[in-house]
Amino acid sequence: MKTKRNLIQICLLCAVLLQALSSGAQTVTKIAAGTSHSLFLKSDGSFWAMGDNTYGQLGDGTYNNTNRPEQVLATNITAIAAGYEHSLFLKSDTSLWAVGDNNYYGQLGDGTYTTTNRPQQIVATNVTAIAGGFGHSLFLKSDGSLWAMGWNNNGQLGDGTYNTTNRPEQIVSSNVTAIAAGTYHSLFLKKDGSLWGMGDNYYGQLGEGTYQNWTNQPELIVSNNVTAIAAGGFHSLFIKSDTSLWAMGWNEYGELGDGTSDNGYYETNRPEQIVSTNVTAIAAGTYHSLFIKSDGSLWAMGYNPDGELGDGTINNKFSPEPIVSNNVTAIAAGSYGYHSLFLKTDGSLWGMGQNTSGQLGDGTTTSTNRPELIVAGPLQLSIQLLSGGNVRLSCVGLVGTDYALDRSFSLSPANWVPQVTNPAGAGGVLVLTNTPNPATNNFWRVRSVP
Repeated sequence: MKTKRNLIQICLLCAVLLQALSSGAQTVTKIAAGTSHSLFLKSDGSFWAMGDNTYGQLGDGTYNNTNRPEQVLATNITAIAAGYEHSLFLKSDTSLWAVGDNNYYGQLGDGTYTTTNRPQQIVATNVTAIAGGFGHSLFLKSDGSLWAMGWNNNGQLGDGTYNTTNRPEQIVSSNVTAIAAGTYHSLFLKKDGSLWGMGDNYYGQLGEGTYQNWTNQPELIVSNNVTAIAAGGFHSLFIKSDTSLWAMGWNEYGELGDGTSDNGYYETNRPEQIVSTNVTAIAAGTYHSLFIKSDGSLWAMGYNPDGELGDGTINNKFSPEPIVSNNVTAIAAGSYGYHSLFLKTDGSLWGMGQNTSGQLGDGTTTSTNRPELIVAGPLQLSIQLLSGGNVRLSCVGLVGTDYALDRSFSLSPANWVPQVTNPAGAGGVLVLTNTPNPATNNFWRVRSVP
């Protein structure tokens, strides 16, 4: 009888684990963060969204917020970008689509000033990269040409005027390789590694040595060796070919990460080196910045009242702070918002910061100052029944990452209670052991711990 009961428990455990594995088999591959909404792609090309949907920016056909990830499109999505209250994405056929706020500025580029909660095709083919700003949008074509649409009050479109447009217009004809859209300014890279900028420069965010209010044509900022760019609210970041991190613009909250604030109102109109080496990726939010080092560690600096830096406090940081020690592969900082997202090598999605619209997708509207798991990466699991009725779960996870074993006696509803936390050892091997309660059903889950 004891053996039969244990076998029943093991079968129940297997059912739960198989369900978890089948539902989480697809990893998260790309992320984007808007003001109060978040977007991500899975490895099957599906497009997911959560958070604020006041202007239909989630693209689900409603104007209802959601605090859980919902699938918007099933397949064939290859790239995403989140603006202030609008979203952009590319399909595998290289077509550009847009959804959300389009009032006044025409940032969707569909020839109207009408907001929509359903994705609209903007360009039929040959689009390779996208970026969303406050009220403007940028994209690249396969011929290296740069295109823009939307608000242009500060010259952020770079077309030589200050006129808003609701149709894409060509800004640069060739050789553009990367783009970034800030609140009122835009950056781009050329094939020769040169950095260019246009738009608002009141705080020196273009880095061209002045505080001229704006420029409506592209200006050369750095002549060579730039490999990556990010445009924040009123500051800019870039990486050079030697993997050094550079910053310019507003620094009231420490978003440049140079250790200064000058009583809270310091800015620089020339690029300054922040980190000398090993920086591999950058993201710029409204007033905070994130970067990844070559060892997979995540670092943050700047504004932190909602916990968007993820360091367990709500204190601003004027120098880079280590947040996660390893295995981070991609980052997104809430553009004109106060939350942050990152991916780990196992394809799991994590978030921290403001969550008032459900933009973290954790099922609540509660903000958090610590990274929390939003979408789990798949684990390889095996189950053994040991002598004495113990159950051992063997998993393959990430080396050095802590994993927790939780147990619930029911799934209707589930009441997960932590049992034990162990680190994954060499090869990512993790072993968790638990003694079932013979008087009831036992359900387990394994989750990674930041």
